[in-house]
Amino acid sequence: MHLQWTSWLTLAVLCMYFWNVMVVGRLRMKLGVKAPAMDGPPEFLRAIRVQSNTVEQMVFFLPALWLCATWSGDIAAALLGLVWLVGRIMYALAYLQDASKRSMGFLISTLAAVALLLGTVVGLSGVLK
Repeated sequence: MHLQWTSWLTLAVLCMYFWNVMVVGRLRMKLGVKAPAMDGPPEFLRAIRVQSNTVEQMVFFLPALWLCATWSGDIAAALLGLVWLVGRIMYALAYLQDASKRSMGFLISTLAAVALLLGTVVGLSGVLK
């Protein structure tokens, strides 16, 4: 079984996370926030929160993505994963500007992650067979 679409999507998610890390690193240098400090100007705090929240979400998302791909199909999982990725990008861009604007991206990515979980349950239960 080749899960090429899910694999490509996973690479895209990792690139998005690497971008989050780079934003935090760039702001550390620009704003003079020396490691291991986790406090600083609001701009830095928003960036570190985006990075942290993305890691928190990936803990749920990645297993759900791969379980859904295994049990309900590569394309379905990759498409839901793409929705999650778009939601996370929306979340990050909004949060970096103004924390109060993060809700839509968070909602989209959360619903996509739950859909991946439900896709896994449907696949495991044999409803699609």
